[in-house]
Amino acid sequence: MKPRILLVFANLITSIFLVAAGARTSVRQRTQSNNHGNISDLLDNLLRGYDNSIRPDFGGPPATVEVDIMVRSMGPISEMDMTYSMDCYFRQSWVDRRLAFQGGKETLALSISMLARIWKPDTYFYNGKHSYLHTITSPNKFVRLYQNGRVLYSSRLTIKAGCPMNLEDFPMDTQRCPLQFGSFGYTTRDVIYKWNSARQVAIAEDMKLSQFDLVANPTANHSTAPGFSHAEYSMLLVYFHLQRHMGNFLIQVYGPCVLLVVLSWVSFWLNREATADRVSLGITTVLTMTFLGLEARTDLPKVPYPTALDFFVFLSFAFIFATIIQFAVVHYFTKYGSGECYFISDLSDTESSNEEEDVTRRLIKNQPARRKSSASSTTRGRGNRNLAINGDSMIEVIPLSAISIPDRDPAVPGHWQISCMTCSPPPAPRQMPPQPQPQPPSSKRATSSASRRRRRRTPRYNSVSKIDRVSRVMFPLFFLTINLFYWYAYLSRSERIHYYNSNTA
Repeated sequence: MKPRILLVFANLITSIFLVAAGARTSVRQRTQSNNHGNISDLLDNLLRGYDNSIRPDFGGPPATVEVDIMVRSMGPISEMDMTYSMDCYFRQSWVDRRLAFQGGKETLALSISMLARIWKPDTYFYNGKHSYLHTITSPNKFVRLYQNGRVLYSSRLTIKAGCPMNLEDFPMDTQRCPLQFGSFGYTTRDVIYKWNSARQVAIAEDMKLSQFDLVANPTANHSTAPGFSHAEYSMLLVYFHLQRHMGNFLIQVYGPCVLLVVLSWVSFWLNREATADRVSLGITTVLTMTFLGLEARTDLPKVPYPTALDFFVFLSFAFIFATIIQFAVVHYFTKYGSGECYFISDLSDTESSNEEEDVTRRLIKNQPARRKSSASSTTRGRGNRNLAINGDSMIEVIPLSAISIPDRDPAVPGHWQISCMTCSPPPAPRQMPPQPQPQPPSSKRATSSASRRRRRRTPRYNSVSKIDRVSRVMFPLFFLTINLFYWYAYLSRSERIHYYNSNTA
């Protein structure tokens, strides 16, 4: 009997616990159902007789819409289209007393389906190009309802807006990209926009731009009158001040331009008889500079004014072109009869030495006639150089315009050329050149051989123009001076942006 009594007692206790648990579950379900029912009834009561086509406080003061923006990212920023894009949370808040309620909850998070049943402002962007709402995985927007009837409407937008840019200081410019928005249909009598006093435009801490730095984002309230209507419309403005980075342009444009200009100066150290070398160097640098200047403007619009980068490219091009003009001037004075020694011949064989000795003998025979001609020209005030033989039996050449060039002997094969070293001052008119003494044939051959050896050991050099010597100093100094003025003029502009004055409507 006792085991049966204990079993019955245990079953009874278990039944009591099950009944109690079921009662608590039922109470909780009834409570949740009542809460759901209360909220549903609350919303139904709020929307009963609600007309979403009529603004709040219709017939009274205008409805005030407070706006704030949270910028998550910005870019790309296009100079070709003069537009910029940004991803942001666009929040609007207004008070609709028809939606005020009393209850235990201070805030109601509503479904986005409620937006179709309540009034909301018809906000649009004045300078918008192509903006859209994010809809993955569902439309990115929400609605909050407060007890006093305040509605908070937030949405995630990607806004592409126009940005009129002034590229005169490019790439040292700072652009002011505006964002203008307001009501499309309601005038200031019905809806007024203003910035949220607690937060206006917030920038994400991790936001970075590739070519710009966001240095400021001032805001302003404004009212405007469209051309099709004389009524005023409330509008809010925010300007994003973007300062461009210089590093990319220093590496890709400014540095190569400077190196090309310096490369063109190498021609000042080339002898002026190297016509092909100097001309080819000048043409190569000009063509490279032309390509670099065109490549620098590929990402820029065809603006009707020159930019700072255009000025520098043109400056570099002008210096490179000036080196070619400089060589043309040098080459103009490098010609026969200019009075400068510049032709050097290398007498490396016996035949050329014999030819030169033959020319020497012919010139010595005509020496008295040339001396008379020199004396007469001196009387007229036109002094010319005379032919002289130095101690090493080297011929010093006078200007070719003052003497007649002897004819080449057609019986002797090959060509002869006058050798030229440093021109010495003309000898005194009364001094007679020493007459060669007759020597035996063996002595003559020994003297000729020794003279050839001395000529081969004589140091030779290329002629250098005085214009080249001056250009080696003047071109770098002038280029450095213009660069200092250029960088100072563009980098010292402290007022490249005029901030919008919110006091002016």
